[in-house]
This record gives sequence, structure tokens and C-alpha cells, in this order.
Amino acid sequence: MTAPVKARIGDALLELVQGDITRQDVDALVNAANSALAGGGGVDGAIHRAGGPGIMEACIKIGGCPTGQAVATGAGRLQATHVIHAVGPVWRGGLSNEPALLAPAYRAPFHLAADLKLARVAAPSLSTGAYGYPLHQAAPIAVSVAARALKERTELTLIRFVLFDEAALSVFRGALADEVESSGWRMA
Repeated sequence: MTAPVKARIGDALLELVQGDITRQDVDALVNAANSALAGGGGVDGAIHRAGGPGIMEACIKIGGCPTGQAVATGAGRLQATHVIHAVGPVWRGGLSNEPALLAPAYRAPFHLAADLKLARVAAPSLSTGAYGYPLHQAAPIAVSVAARALKERTELTLIRFVLFDEAALSVFRGALADEVESSGWRMA
């Protein structure tokens, strides 16, 4: 396990860590959900297993969520108080407007968290697992959207990307370094 990578954006922090998203001590976890909110594998399955059946019951009541949008539920047995279910695009070779769908899939949960007055959010890398989005193309979008949300939404004090393995952390670290260099922010 490596130390967190942090960048200061105004009074807020953008962090990258390798770990288990279900064990994060934050206000909200972003879930990599499918549009039916029907549960699944990967991050979605881990959040549902750790949080318990109440999360699925709430998802069933909501009924679904289109790609690029997000909805919130309680967090069941998780440390967080909310789970924000975000639906990213399925990778179709880059020919189906995937980047234009991935950006709002990140923006929606960060803005929803701010609207709910939640300050600290942990998010996975959306669409890069079963949905096949190339990590090296997704990470710059994720980092850029998160940085902008921290700049625009003062309710947010922390966005932490929780990455599954060292390889994903490395790709996100590179994207964060590029974002910091181009924006004038600083590593914390």
C-alpha cells in the first residue's frame, strides 16, 4: 500500500489512494452503478455487499439512472452516510461519444454530493472495469472533472479517488500531475 497522493485546490484536497472503497471514512461513496441500479460485480458488488440489503431496496424504489447521471441512497452499514450511484458509459471503441458521457458521469455525483451538503467524497474509476473504458483515457477526464468540482463547489472539501491496484494509481497519478502542472495548483 502506497501513501496517498494529494493536490491542494484552493481550500480543498484531491487525493489518490489504492485501497478498498467500502472502508473509506467519508460522507459519500460514489458507486460505479449500471443504469438499472440492479447491482453487479466490481465496485458495485462490493458496495452492496458491505452496505447490506438496504442499499438495493433503495435502488429498487428509484428504479434506474441514465448514463451520465447519478442518484443517492443511504449507505446501510458503510461508514459513509450516502452512496451516490453514478452510471458511466460502456466503451465502444471511442466512436459512441464516450468522453462526453464519462465527464458528466463524474460531474453528477460530485455536484449531487455538494447539493446534499456532503463535504468528503470517495470515488472509484468509473467505466474502466467491466465497461472496458481505457484507464489511460478515463483518468484525465476523472481528475479534471474532480478538480473543477472542488474549485466550483465550496461545499466539497475532499474528493478521494480510491483505485483498485498500483497500476491504476500510477495512471491517475500521471493524470493528476498533468492537471496540477497545467492549472498552477500544487501537490500537498
